[in-house]
Amino acid sequence: MKWNINSTVTRFLGILILAIAAFSASATTKDTSFANRPDVQKFIKMMVKDYGFNQKYLNQLFSQVKLQPAIVAGMSTTKEQLPWYKYRDIFITQERINQGVAFWKQHQKTLTAVSQRDGVDPSVIVAILGVETYYGKHQGTYRVIDSLSTLAFDYPARAKFFREELKEYLLLTRENNIDPMQLKGSYAGAMGQPQFMPSSYRQYAVNFGSSGQKDLANNPDDVIASVSNYFKQHGWQSQQPIAMQAQVKGSAYKVVPSNQLKPNTTLQKLQQYGIIPATQVAPTAKASFLVLNMPNDAQQYWLGFNNFYVITRYNPRINYAMAVYQLSQAIKQQYTKQG
Repeated sequence: MKWNINSTVTRFLGILILAIAAFSASATTKDTSFANRPDVQKFIKMMVKDYGFNQKYLNQLFSQVKLQPAIVAGMSTTKEQLPWYKYRDIFITQERINQGVAFWKQHQKTLTAVSQRDGVDPSVIVAILGVETYYGKHQGTYRVIDSLSTLAFDYPARAKFFREELKEYLLLTRENNIDPMQLKGSYAGAMGQPQFMPSSYRQYAVNFGSSGQKDLANNPDDVIASVSNYFKQHGWQSQQPIAMQAQVKGSAYKVVPSNQLKPNTTLQKLQQYGIIPATQVAPTAKASFLVLNMPNDAQQYWLGFNNFYVITRYNPRINYAMAVYQLSQAIKQQYTKQG
């Protein structure tokens, strides 16, 4: 057999180059593993110093974290950016209304009790759960530790917020003796049927029974009571309006700032600009002027009151709060009709 020396040398060099590349990639991966990143190490040292965590434990924990690049991409494509009429059609469906009525009937006793305690409309509590997780059916598939770590260290736009939530998550799991690698949630790290972020979980979750545990994944009573408590703590006003449609007259209304979250203008002043509420309300009541996009460049005009603003404290988007409100009204109407 005749050997081709040049071919053999070429083949050998090719194998050698591949081996060196593989070794380099392995070394690079090792050197730049998540736990060894300087920003992560800085965070770990802060948790050790300020909150008494074991450094070896946190190093081991973060060595198991898997970054999720798709999460960062998803942060810029949220449904809330859709025009209202498209966003509405996702959540205001007959099936979601039916399921909401069924949930209300099944948990009527708890909903009545927390409503009497906190003054929060039961239909709004039900609607929140309908929008967030389809009444607990879709609680998220990402490991919370992966979601929060990805956003805390690879999403500069809101890194400060998510590092705070990552801190809260580690405290939450330690306080409740939970393995932080086990909990799953949304791409943003929200957990349970009401999709509480870790800070909200620690601050607003309540145990409705006597178990002592605050189980927002599997215990509907705790879920209902916690959502109600969240609204109460954020200033919900019992028996007060949430939102209502408005009519506009003339063109002066165009200079009024629209879609601001917090109500800051009295109805009396809004009427001076031709913005007329569909239902009579005290002229001293404050509202925000809402403009919602409809098909063919049409617009709907609404007024959002304090309780609408409270809903935006759950998610600071006009579309989100309006979906919760309109779903709650549809659920309440059908629930009342059925007796």
